[in-house]
Amino acid sequence: MADGQIVVDRLTKQYPKVRAVDDLSFTVEPGRVTGFLGPNGAGKTTTLRMVLGLAAPSSGRALVFDKLYADLPQAALRVGAVLEATDFHPGRSGRDHLRTLSRAASLPDSRVDEVLTLVELSDAARRRVKGYSLGMRQRLGLAAALLGDPELLVLDEPANGLDPEGVRWLRDFLRDFASKGRTVLISSHVLAEVAQTVDQVLIINRGKLVVESSLEQLTARVGGSVRVRTPERAKLEQALQGGGIDSTVVDDRSLLVHGASSDKIGDLAFAAGVPIHELVAEGSSLEDVFLELTAEPQP
Repeated sequence: MADGQIVVDRLTKQYPKVRAVDDLSFTVEPGRVTGFLGPNGAGKTTTLRMVLGLAAPSSGRALVFDKLYADLPQAALRVGAVLEATDFHPGRSGRDHLRTLSRAASLPDSRVDEVLTLVELSDAARRRVKGYSLGMRQRLGLAAALLGDPELLVLDEPANGLDPEGVRWLRDFLRDFASKGRTVLISSHVLAEVAQTVDQVLIINRGKLVVESSLEQLTARVGGSVRVRTPERAKLEQALQGGGIDSTVVDDRSLLVHGASSDKIGDLAFAAGVPIHELVAEGSSLEDVFLELTAEPQP
């Protein structure tokens, strides 16, 4: 496996009736925001729990800074994590919650005010957490993760409950954090939600790795397709195959052509003597790609 701040090597978690994580391997590099993506139930949270030593793998291993999390010296100061935005005493104020955590980690109370400022919760610091919105609780969870000034942030669905302004704030914050050579791993079930934030993309489905690539490489798949209608569909399909171009049958008279421009398709059709009745470019989005990659196989 390659070096990285997180190295997951053939990680598996088997429960009595389901395999939540299945022989999963990937690396999370420093200086990047990595999106850990997959539909609900794909195994994301289970994987993160094993990375953070909160669940034992059935086989394989997850290393953080080349060690098991349980063996990592001063783990609370090197790794900040938020797996749930509900782990708060509702009767405590936001500041008191953070003070309890900072004292447990032998950090000064002054650090509490610093992180409250970082997550823009200073004005609500004395309010009881039970009165916080879900978005405010997300910010409070992030503040707790930042107490030790960590090198690595691990966040599970961090944009959940944030309004559009909060999502933009979170995006800017994480990008700035990574720009300082630190590392961010964020899970989400919506690619479109994190597409403007991440550099690297890991997509899993049913516990297995589907894609590990840069966002740039994944975006290259979003060039779209071209829908072609012709009375000689089979003949056009053969001509496209001869040109090394993939296509998908839509119906008796239509193809969806991938990885080729309208001009290229028209030239091949003309050379093969195939009449074209319609030639329409169809765009796709990163969300389309995500849905395509995580679609359940048809029986």
